[in-house]
Amino acid sequence: MKDKKMLVFSLASVTLGLALVLIACQQPVREKIVYPQTKKVDVVDDYFGTKVPDPYRWLEDDNSEETKKWVEEQNKITFAYLEKIPYRQKIGERLKDLYNYPRLGQPFRAGEYFFFYKNDGLQNQSVIYVQKGLDGEAEVFIDPNELSPDGTIRIGLAGFSPDFRYVAISRSEAGSDWSELRVMEIASKQELPDRIRWVKFSAAAWYKDGFFYSGYDQPAPGEELKARNEYQKVFYHKLGEPQEKDQLIYEDKEHPLRYVNMGVTEDQKYGILVISAGTSGNEIRWKDLSQEKSAFKLLISGFDYDSEVIDNLEDKFLVRTNIDAPNYRLVLIDPEKPSKENWQEILAEKPQVLTAAATAGGYLFGTYLQDAQTKVYQYKPDGQLVREIELPAIGTASGFGGWRDDKFIFYTFNSFNYPPTIYKYDLATGQSEVFNQQKVKFNPEDYEVKQVFYTSRDGTRVPMFIVYRRGLVLNGKNPTFLTSYGGFNISLLPAFNPSIIPILENGGVFAQPNIRGGGEYGENWHRAGMLENKQNVFDDFIAAAEYLIKEKYTSPKYLAISGASNGGLLVGAVMTQRPELFGVAFPAVGVMDMLRYHKFTVGWGWMVEYGSSDNPEQFKYLIKYSPLHNIKEGVCYPATMITTADHDDRVVPAHSFKFAATLQEKQSCDNPVLIRIETRSGHGSSNITKALDELTDKYSFMFHIMGVKPIYR
Repeated sequence: MKDKKMLVFSLASVTLGLALVLIACQQPVREKIVYPQTKKVDVVDDYFGTKVPDPYRWLEDDNSEETKKWVEEQNKITFAYLEKIPYRQKIGERLKDLYNYPRLGQPFRAGEYFFFYKNDGLQNQSVIYVQKGLDGEAEVFIDPNELSPDGTIRIGLAGFSPDFRYVAISRSEAGSDWSELRVMEIASKQELPDRIRWVKFSAAAWYKDGFFYSGYDQPAPGEELKARNEYQKVFYHKLGEPQEKDQLIYEDKEHPLRYVNMGVTEDQKYGILVISAGTSGNEIRWKDLSQEKSAFKLLISGFDYDSEVIDNLEDKFLVRTNIDAPNYRLVLIDPEKPSKENWQEILAEKPQVLTAAATAGGYLFGTYLQDAQTKVYQYKPDGQLVREIELPAIGTASGFGGWRDDKFIFYTFNSFNYPPTIYKYDLATGQSEVFNQQKVKFNPEDYEVKQVFYTSRDGTRVPMFIVYRRGLVLNGKNPTFLTSYGGFNISLLPAFNPSIIPILENGGVFAQPNIRGGGEYGENWHRAGMLENKQNVFDDFIAAAEYLIKEKYTSPKYLAISGASNGGLLVGAVMTQRPELFGVAFPAVGVMDMLRYHKFTVGWGWMVEYGSSDNPEQFKYLIKYSPLHNIKEGVCYPATMITTADHDDRVVPAHSFKFAATLQEKQSCDNPVLIRIETRSGHGSSNITKALDELTDKYSFMFHIMGVKPIYR
């Protein structure tokens, strides 16, 4: 579908390798912290006869003056602590140095134009450029940095008109998931008066002189960042008209908790409606757009499996699906005869996971994962293999796909020790040539990337990537940063990341296990870490820590764990289950209250992954690992710095607020429990300045707690 062609790439890379240094260690000073007094209220919920107190319920009201004061007091304590760390400024300077180099995003074509994102180094937002043809002069199309004093307005290209005259842009502010759709004329770079508000998780699927989009009703004043988002609808906006006149295309009044998104095939023949009950499992319907009043017809019923239409071949749809294929396959479906027995198999299921499928220039591309490493193949439309695309090393390739008239496409390759490199790929000859290679002062030979396999609690074999400087001594004293995610079918792949360099060049170790709940080994691997199987995720992560300790990469004192969102839940769960195993914990924007998460914004969409406390059977396992509800009196928990932000409207900050208050109350030793609450930021830093500031504070805290003196002095 056309909106699938819009590839927006995160721009990441790194620089500078230094000579191996010896690290001096000392026992950290554990000053006694006097935390702000957090009042407790008499709130008790009854879950099927089980009484569960929620004494910090009042912190869910982020608009109250009382909560705002609590946030202010907590930040004062946190930043007063961090400001005493003598090398904090030097770490910040080093991180800025590492990120201060030009980073170019993969170009994508729109008719005669090529668009790409570029960051000169420390710009808060990447600038969008446009040029006519590959040999044309690149010009600034939009510079988001000029739109707000603090650089927290983000711009994304959301969809091109069929004649490539216009492009819809998505504009969001301060890290919120809410976005506003606007329209720009490409040739003049002028913005039209169109404004579409209260849009979330939606592209613009152009058709004729307008586009389809998904939107919500306007929230009540003051509830924009926490109210449950319900009744998403599909509208059609005609260019030049006010939003009030947009035509309602689809709504489901009987099922308020569903996502609905619509795309349009490249030939403008068909509308594809995707309906999801949450973050996995969907239903697909289709509509002949030439028949304006025709109803949507069922293509694939929901909601037990995941499927996506990647293109149409004349009057049939190419669909990537895990129906009867946990590792996914590609099938051709006649929409007039959509029953499974009529499907034509184009790419059969393999032992490797088909993570992506796309079309370009009359060819198919299949991207597979083999032990979390990318393999890419080019096929004819009938599934006949043309060639395997030779990649330069073990790592991750992305970006395959384009338009039907393409003669060449671009793809990007990177790995832990291989900076992102953009290749131009000739579809006819299969030749790849370097289009852009990031100019970084970095010697891959100085670092080693290792993939190991370890055994989890139930005997499952789990892979893990370990990165460190060559010559590392396995003495159990290396500062180690262990991170993972473990959910929502998301795979953690080898990727170049400048932020890990301060760990490596200080004699440290970066470790990334591919735990269950992700998509590294297909839907079976995902399902083995969801719902009643969620404990497997925590067991896999704990086993990764035990492996690193057993093999003397590190020891509990020198082991820091980190994760964000579902990864924040992961950190919260394992630090409460095995507190003695970790020295430092960084739960970021985590889902900490597993009994109430579904009551805020889009939390209901995760019920297919986690389950719900409204269900008596699911409540039984949720209460067992919910981080907030498993903090116990008399236990010494790791030194902890919780991070969240005031504009996080995906995992609302109340999760982190209540977790911090409870942990501060029950911590039995002098290990600090801090919460760092960013302003004008959301579920992830809203600009590069805030991202680097947060990294600075995390690394300063980590080294300080471990008693490690960094080389930056």
